[in-house]
Amino acid sequence: MKNKVICVVHGEESNTGRIGRVVRDKGFEEVRCCVKMGDTLPEQFDEIAGAVIFGGPMSANDDDTLDFLAKELRWIDTVMAADVPFLGVCLGAQMLARTMGATVKPHDEGWHEIGYTQIVPTRADCDILGGMRHFYQWHGEGFEIPSGCDHLATGASGHFPNQMFRAAPHAYGVQFHPECTLDIVQCWMTEAAHKLEERGAQQPHEQLANAEKYDHLVEAWVPGFIDRWLGLAPVSATARAAAE
Repeated sequence: MKNKVICVVHGEESNTGRIGRVVRDKGFEEVRCCVKMGDTLPEQFDEIAGAVIFGGPMSANDDDTLDFLAKELRWIDTVMAADVPFLGVCLGAQMLARTMGATVKPHDEGWHEIGYTQIVPTRADCDILGGMRHFYQWHGEGFEIPSGCDHLATGASGHFPNQMFRAAPHAYGVQFHPECTLDIVQCWMTEAAHKLEERGAQQPHEQLANAEKYDHLVEAWVPGFIDRWLGLAPVSATARAAAE
């Protein structure tokens, strides 16, 4: 029985947040894996229902200096070849894009997305966001959409136009952070306060005000997205046609 979801994180204290909690609420065993700290990535997937790679402060291009990142990049190919549902979040999405031949790089003008930003579907028949339009962000690099992938969502500001793509029926990359709860937002603003000086970063009072408006909406959206990602819910005819 496939009852485990592998959650790859990049720090000893990393938090899988809302995604990890929803996975557990749906009856799966969350298997936390930090290759940076010496954990081993699974190569057999008989018991694995899905795999997530979360974010981190490193770049998806750092595999020449970070051995754990090189291992994770190679592992993505293994997961995809095994047809295991895969989800890349922020850095994880950039890594997925890179393994598929797309470019990952900083914004040309040094812009960062830190705080809640508006995300919109790329076309009217794309229903994956439902009514959701604002998600939490924390990044300075972005990815191009790999060849053959379905571009699902874009950033309304235009600074990082590629926010969500589908690489296979159950393989997604999202630039934003649906896992972030208010506790995680407050933690990041404290532990990485220096990043709030970056161009485009929202200040704490603005982030907390936006969390008040949007966090409960993300909370309501994530379970349905997890169902779709793991293949637990039927996909609409519109979404199925878009994937073909």
